Amino acid sequence: MNFKPIILSLTIWLLGHWFAEAQAQQPSFSLEESVNYALENNAEARNARLEIQAAKGLIGERTSEGLPQITSRLNATKNLKVPISPFPAQFFDPEAPEGTFIGIQFSPIYSANLTATVSQMIFNGSYFIGLKAAKTYKQLVEFDKEFTDLEVVENVKKAYFSVLVSEERETLIQANLNRLDTLLKETEILYEEGFAEKIDVTRIRVQNNNIRTELNKAKTSTSVSKALLKLQMGFPEEEEIVLTDKLDDFTQYLETQRLLNEEGQQRVEVDQINTNYDLAVLDLKNNQIQYMPRLDANYTFQRNAFGGNFSKLWSGDWYTGSILGITLEIPIFDGFLKMHKIQQNRVQMRQLEVQKEFTLQNIQLEKFQARQNLINSLQELEVQEENRDLALEVFNMAKIKYQEGVGSNLEVVEADATLKEAETNYFSALYDTFIARVDLEKALGILK
Repeated sequence: MNFKPIILSLTIWLLGHWFAEAQAQQPSFSLEESVNYALENNAEARNARLEIQAAKGLIGERTSEGLPQITSRLNATKNLKVPISPFPAQFFDPEAPEGTFIGIQFSPIYSANLTATVSQMIFNGSYFIGLKAAKTYKQLVEFDKEFTDLEVVENVKKAYFSVLVSEERETLIQANLNRLDTLLKETEILYEEGFAEKIDVTRIRVQNNNIRTELNKAKTSTSVSKALLKLQMGFPEEEEIVLTDKLDDFTQYLETQRLLNEEGQQRVEVDQINTNYDLAVLDLKNNQIQYMPRLDANYTFQRNAFGGNFSKLWSGDWYTGSILGITLEIPIFDGFLKMHKIQQNRVQMRQLEVQKEFTLQNIQLEKFQARQNLINSLQELEVQEENRDLALEVFNMAKIKYQEGVGSNLEVVEADATLKEAETNYFSALYDTFIARVDLEKALGILK
């Protein structure tokens, strides 16, 4: 029995199974999955989420300032050399001369002090404004995160389309190369049989070499586009990635009539300016309220002990004391410091108003430019698609004429060069159309 066919079939099956398994293990992403992955793993998106956590911490910090503040302190000291205090000598000896003093040690060698202090803010206008400002700042950070997410989505979409166009262009160049390989073999046979000239073979070989160079460039372009996509997604650079979407899946992306008529939504840039304005208003109020007094309550409890040696210090008597009080702080004159701060706040608010006005005008201009760019890109794509079809038709006709002996080899080479240029122009126009659509979605505020 001959086992070679069985072994060969089994080997082919195992290799096919291994290849399919290897392909299945490679991470694959659609455009939507790529965007979702990037929003979780892109470095800038992750930092934006961390900023929100930091803003929450700031709110907690401001809140804690209004809660009771409790501190305690234990202090133990040893007088290495007990200081001498002067005392009138007449207190001990009435006959002592007037104006004479005796040195007496009043301080103990060892002393200990235990103190606990509780303070509570009763009134401080800045506290409530600061708490509101911290919450408003958190809103600003959330808008900043939304702005960052939009940039991530934009970059991922553009990089994804770049990969798709590069892969499709690479596929077509490979098809062109296969077509020229076939034509080259046929021409070489005709040359060997005396039906073609040497120059005919040379022309096609030159064109064939040019196509191979273009194929290498296309492969490099695809690799670079994938590397950029992985960078924008936050995907490990050393791992392979497979895109499940194809260009044919985005035919609806070229149906833009509804999009061209859409007015869009409020852009996050406007929300950022509005929130910055709210913060400027709160800063103004905070500086204004600094003219009001501040009232705090405090309570101190303390115990003191004294001794001639360290061991008796802790075992001896402890003397207790306590203090209850309030502190009223009244600002009187600060050298016009608060007045100048308030003046700066008003200028800042005016600057934000001007910035908002300019941003709204700029957004309208972006919408207009993005619409026109998309319209022009669609028109260019339509023209280049027709040119590509015509160039392919011309090439096929030139090839048939040459094969039937009624056309020249030069016509085939020129038709192939024209076809290659038409395909390059088509894919360039296709990519520009995808990018123009993404830009319009961003201008309208509906990118996500």
